Amino acid sequence: MRQRVRAVLITPTNTMLAIKRIRPGLPEYWVLPGGGVEADDESLESALHREVREEIAGHAEITGLLRILESGDEQQFFYLARIKQWNFDQRSGPEFSRDDRGEYLLEEVPLTAEGLDAINLKPDEITDEIRNALNDGRLAEVRAEG
Repeated sequence: MRQRVRAVLITPTNTMLAIKRIRPGLPEYWVLPGGGVEADDESLESALHREVREEIAGHAEITGLLRILESGDEQQFFYLARIKQWNFDQRSGPEFSRDDRGEYLLEEVPLTAEGLDAINLKPDEITDEIRNALNDGRLAEVRAEG
């Protein structure tokens, strides 16, 4: 089974970092930073740290697991994390050098119900989970500790 890791990266200004994907022939959508777990990753968390370095040249402080989603032969692990510094211009992931992958734009999205409503975050289940975490206070705990 393929494993992927992604993070709800909460900034010091209480926004969430999301990557806007623009691909020919498809409506715009957003994803959370992350990607595939590789054979030489020591753990899911180390894979997430590597992906955050590659995709946004940042370092995340992982605070906990938010949700696991399974679909077909894939498991996605979504973590909550804080991030203080990043530099999208210094990204180094292999996907950014391929012309056939479309555009990747890093955006700060307000971590509110209105902010979530304003984007088409995929997969839909994680949008619902983030909304639930906003409502039940799990995200406030991550922000308060930062």
